Amino acid sequence: MSKIKVEKLTEQDIQRLGIKNWPIWEKEISTFDWFYDETEQCFFLEGKVIVQTDEGEVEIGKGDFVTFPSGLSCVWKILEPVRKHYRFI
Repeated sequence: MSKIKVEKLTEQDIQRLGIKNWPIWEKEISTFDWFYDETEQCFFLEGKVIVQTDEGEVEIGKGDFVTFPSGLSCVWKILEPVRKHYRFI
């Protein structure tokens, strides 16, 4: 299983991928278990999250483009309310 990938995109990358047309997901401060049965790509508009996996912790925040691999089990700790564009691929 591959790891969570966190990147910074240019405005050109955002336009090329059509991210601004993807749906938006919002979530309040909370902690929950999650399993990815599909690969998810998302772009964080707001918020701060720590995602815990068997491999360690990944901190994610505003401006991060994140790929969560299919088959990943994790725990989301939302420290600041999240707004993100997302798609499953």
